[in-house]
Amino acid sequence: MKLKVYFAGSIRGGRKDASLYHDLIEEIKKTDIVLTEHIGDLSRSTLEQGRDKDSEIYFQDTNWLKECDLLIAECTNPSLGVGYELAYAERFEKPAYIFYRNKETQLSAMLTGDPYFHIDTYETKEELFQKVHELLERTRL
Repeated sequence: MKLKVYFAGSIRGGRKDASLYHDLIEEIKKTDIVLTEHIGDLSRSTLEQGRDKDSEIYFQDTNWLKECDLLIAECTNPSLGVGYELAYAERFEKPAYIFYRNKETQLSAMLTGDPYFHIDTYETKEELFQKVHELLERTRL
């Protein structure tokens, strides 16, 4: 069975990890479905979209969060939107996994202090891919 994965990563909070998001999404898509492929779109920018577009984004993303089997968030680059998505996942009891490079950032206590979230660190892209593959395999069982 293919899992429906909601991948969360920074867009308006900064795109320094956009290529990592792209590569990880492509890796996940080898075995599962990524509902939020656009997070890995290298042409996305941090520019505002306008209120009408924002309403559409909110509606679509919250529907995807309700539909997904799990949420995977890359949180090295702080993002208000990703924080909101994580809280939404918790509200709807969706398993939520946070990955980040701890040599580059310190997660908010609102995440690290919440026992709901599964939090793991990594140093290299290859290590992240391995951890995500293992997570997806365990979830499919």
